[in-house]
Amino acid sequence: MGIVLDAGLCQTTVMLYASLASGSRGNCHAISDGERILLIDAGISFLQIRNRLNSLNWRLDQVQGVAVTHEHSDHINAIPVILRKTNWPILATPGTLEAIETIKGIEVPKSRWIPLAAGRDASWEGWTLYPFAVPHDTADPVAYRLEATGFVLAVITDTGYPTALAIEYSKDLDLLVLESNHDIDMLREGSYPPELKARILSRVGHLSNDACAEMLGKIISPKLKHVVLAHLSEQNNEPALARLASSSVISRAGSGAALHVATQSEVLEIRNAV
Repeated sequence: MGIVLDAGLCQTTVMLYASLASGSRGNCHAISDGERILLIDAGISFLQIRNRLNSLNWRLDQVQGVAVTHEHSDHINAIPVILRKTNWPILATPGTLEAIETIKGIEVPKSRWIPLAAGRDASWEGWTLYPFAVPHDTADPVAYRLEATGFVLAVITDTGYPTALAIEYSKDLDLLVLESNHDIDMLREGSYPPELKARILSRVGHLSNDACAEMLGKIISPKLKHVVLAHLSEQNNEPALARLASSSVISRAGSGAALHVATQSEVLEIRNAV
């Protein structure tokens, strides 16, 4: 059963965001205006994507593209099946596309690829997509800012630290999806091997709860209505800890932003009136 959150409908366009899955075992975000759907990453199975969209009464045939952040398996697992079963284009940087083809042993037809470049905006179905570089240990990773019908959101995960560039692209948002991957103490004291702990804690790893809160404090504004904490580690974090770090920032700022936690197993839907 998914979680549905309604920000209040209006008589004009309504934009919808959903986390279909978020965590170390698979990531997939969806944005819709009621007519078209853009997926950001496809790290769960195609069957799961279909079923989780259905649980929200979102139609699979409204999906018109998949924007990929990077080539780690928890972000690209469904790509081969998507290429076989749909006509959805793949939006990705050249480095990410090449890495996907190598990892999955596939060739993405040029007709199915919409090339993206970090720092260069792209028009997609009347929306504007702004991919921007993030520090992560992959070929050509990006995060995304999306502007559509007066609605602005950003999806920023799998980044080692809050860069000045990410902060700039996170200004004046209506909705922010931001990584809050781990509690530093839980990670350091946990069962992961030392080399994996070092990778996660590195400048090309993942944002901790504290780093997430630090970044949130730099970009929070009266316009920001929703913050979604994403990509939580099931072994090295707790939703309560992630919430505590970011809620204190929201409280200190006197913001009315609603705070949500995206999970691996539950669908989260947010309806944002424009």
